[in-house]
Amino acid sequence: MAKTKRLLTLLIRLIALGATLAASIIMATSRETGSFFSVSYEAKYTDTPAFKYFVIANGVVSVYGFLVLFLPSESMLWRLVVALDAVFTMLLTSGISAALAIAYVGKKGNSQAGWLPICGQVPKYCDKVTGALASGFVGVITYNMLLLYSIHTLFNPLVHKA
Repeated sequence: MAKTKRLLTLLIRLIALGATLAASIIMATSRETGSFFSVSYEAKYTDTPAFKYFVIANGVVSVYGFLVLFLPSESMLWRLVVALDAVFTMLLTSGISAALAIAYVGKKGNSQAGWLPICGQVPKYCDKVTGALASGFVGVITYNMLLLYSIHTLFNPLVHKA
């Protein structure tokens, strides 16, 4: 039974690693040149601090997720992993929230601020950002599942045998 739980945790952590790594790579490679009234410009993720934060947050969580894969299941460090899972889940949530807010403005604009939507001029860029956000959501959901499972196994006295 313990091996099954360990394999399930490993599988979920691999999914989380893949999702966060994919989100970072997709967002970091999003770039397209467009034009507006014969003025050429390049849309890239580094133009927006929220997108940079999204890439950095997902990158940091990817490194963390990779390192945790090599932690022995008997280690006492798993109590620390539960706390770090909580921290990194919050980091991912804040990163996706910030990026989603900017993506919404890019898609719909903001008439009160006078900001025009840009997705009509750079649709491939917007599609890549949408893909990165979708992958980021998978990462957030997976880390939430990991966090709940870790808390359950850590604090449930019926799971641990003395």
